[in-house]
Parts: sequence; structure tokens; C-alpha cells
Amino acid sequence: MSAPVGPPLVSTGALAARLGSPRLRVVDVRWYLDPARRGREAYDAGHVPGAAFCDLEHDLAGPGGRRGGPLGRHPWPAPAHFARAMGQLGIDGETEVVAYDDAAGATAARLWYLLRAHGHGRVAVLDGGLGKWLAEGRSLETAVPAIPPTDFTPRFDPAFVVDKAELLARPPALVLDARAAERFRGEVEPIDPRAGHVPGAKSAPFVGNLTAGPLPVFRTPTELRARYEALGADREPPVVYCGSGVNACHDLLALELAGLSGRLYAGSWSEWSSDPALPVATGE
Repeated sequence: MSAPVGPPLVSTGALAARLGSPRLRVVDVRWYLDPARRGREAYDAGHVPGAAFCDLEHDLAGPGGRRGGPLGRHPWPAPAHFARAMGQLGIDGETEVVAYDDAAGATAARLWYLLRAHGHGRVAVLDGGLGKWLAEGRSLETAVPAIPPTDFTPRFDPAFVVDKAELLARPPALVLDARAAERFRGEVEPIDPRAGHVPGAKSAPFVGNLTAGPLPVFRTPTELRARYEALGADREPPVVYCGSGVNACHDLLALELAGLSGRLYAGSWSEWSSDPALPVATGE
């Protein structure tokens, strides 16, 4: 029997009303591409009351990730690795999880997708993240909660992910690239070995899932449906990738909000661009 699946988003007001609930685990998933910034330091400076910190590099990625590496910068973790990390966060099969960041869900969606892929449906992303929380005058704390470890039983469904071998052996009809458009076109490449995109992919920057303005939230399901139908995602579930399999989960969350579905190419561009035998496309 599959686990109950809840809504993929929760509002700041709804989270504030439930803080302190015994089955609720709020998880801070802040992470930065800039090596001078640290998610843990941001968490220590102030976080949603009761929130635990989840380290994307160690908890939500497997070992072996590095710039230019054959597995990509954030390899998909083995079920046992992910289960240990969730257990240390006090997450078991009955826990309701709300993940947040300060980037409108760009990294928190990675935890959402990993939990869903491992059979845990009671997980949502905080819509608007920490920026909206603070703009509404809601409090932060610096105390680190004492969380008793528990056992998380992973029920991994391989249908959630695609690896490079499968992508090459059975090319999907639709591949979406969640990176910024200028990276897709190959005009810039700040971190990975080669610039450009997987040949045949379409550009679908994750920021297009969000409203405009200083406090972006997810667009309505109707708006998201129109966006992804225009890309062809209503005809066949797409394979989605980004730089390292993190921001692509934002597109996958948006697809779910739109009533559609997709799969993650886990190695993403950091893996693809590291293989000189694979072709690279540039431009639109």
C-alpha cells in the first residue's frame, strides 16, 4: 500500500498555525552555490522555530559528487544513505515534513522529491520560503532543537529517476532543462565542465514557476498547467534536469501542482557535461 500523499505546498500561515505539533518536522534546507556561504551558518543565525537543519551536500546527495565528476555534483543517494539522514532528523513514516529555504523552494524541493521517491507522501514545501515568513513579521530562533533519532524505512521507487545510461538507451520524447536560460543557451557556465544543454532539450527555468516581485510564490495550478502544456508535458511525462539534480525538483513540484508528472535525470548537466563522448547543443 502506498503512503498517503499530501499537498506539495503549505502556506506560511498554515505552517505558523501548526508549529509545535508533535508529528510535524520543519526542515531548513538552505544551500548556496557560492562556496563562501554556508547553509548551516544561515540556519544558526536564525531559523523557523523548531526547525532542524538538513545539509544538502551530505544528507540529500550520495558520496562521490564533485565538480566535473562522473556522477555529477549531487549524486542521487542510496536508499540506506538517505534513510540514515532522515532518521537523524527524526523523520519516520508518520512524520509530516515541511521543507523550506530562502530561494522560493529551489533547494527545499530536493527534499520533497527525495521523500516522495522513497515512499513518504506527507511532505510539502513552504510556499514563499523564509523570505515570505520574515516579510510577514514571523519570528525566528537560534536554539537548535533536540531531536531524538528514529527509523526511516525507505521504499524507493526507481520510476522517479533516470540515469545517463537509460537516457541514452531510451531517449524520452521531452527533456526539460530547469537552469537559467543563458546557461541552457551556453552563453555562460559558472561551474560545470562544458556550456550548453542536452541535445533536443527544451528550456524550462525553474524561476518561471514563480510569481514576479520581491516575494515570489508558486504560480497557480492553472498558470503552471498552461506553461507545461506549451512545452508538451501534457503529451508525455518529461525527464527534467538542471545543474546537479537539485533545482530540477522545483520543476517537478510545479508539474505536480499542474496535475502532470515527470522524472528526474539525477546526474543532470554536471554529469552529462563531464563526459566528453556526449554531444552538447547550444543556442535556443
